[in-house]
Amino acid sequence: MELFPAIDILDGKAVRLYQGEKDKVTQYGDPLECAARWVESGAQWLHIVDLSGAFSGESGIDSIITEIKKRFDVRIQSGGGLRKIVDIRRRLDAGADQVVIGTMAAYHPDDFALATYQFPEKIVAGIDAKDGMFTVKGWTEKTDISAIDFGKKCKNMGIRYALFTDIDKDGAMQGVNVEETVRMQKETGLSILASGGISSLDDIRALKANGVYGAVLGKSIYNGAVDLKEALKIAKA
Repeated sequence: MELFPAIDILDGKAVRLYQGEKDKVTQYGDPLECAARWVESGAQWLHIVDLSGAFSGESGIDSIITEIKKRFDVRIQSGGGLRKIVDIRRRLDAGADQVVIGTMAAYHPDDFALATYQFPEKIVAGIDAKDGMFTVKGWTEKTDISAIDFGKKCKNMGIRYALFTDIDKDGAMQGVNVEETVRMQKETGLSILASGGISSLDDIRALKANGVYGAVLGKSIYNGAVDLKEALKIAKA
């Protein structure tokens, strides 16, 4: 099982939001310092999100990704603000190993299909769900397609991985939605990264026991509820 410590960046600072709401923000300082902390704990991946880009479509974290890749031996998965092919190429050129795409898939499906063709193995479907529906634009807009159906569509396009976020759980420290995460993986055939609500080592154990591919760790590692070193031991056991 793979674990991805999250570094969400808003206006150049590492932050965490509660259920994706921009006005419910906690700051955690310099993203580079956060990266150093998680890499020193043993992380092999980082999940870096451009929240400014997710909200406005204007990306601004490429230089931070480049600097992290210079300083640390770590792979980077990144999302937020990737609305066009040129945005994806720029993020990959900055040093990202994978990019997470959600909004483009909903509003520009032809570009999304082209991206999966141009950048094989580098596209991760971003499946954000609220009340079971696929949600986009920084979690501000629900679409008329269910999250499960969108995942099946991605699988049929040749995508292997998806980041599944239960928005109602995100940042709430109420436990991960294991049932829906497992359902997403089984019904779509995608390898699922669970995101949202992970609050204890027991959540990691439950996801691993159910064969979930991986998990993104956010608030729980920032507030100390989950020790990343211990979580990595469980994931790799």
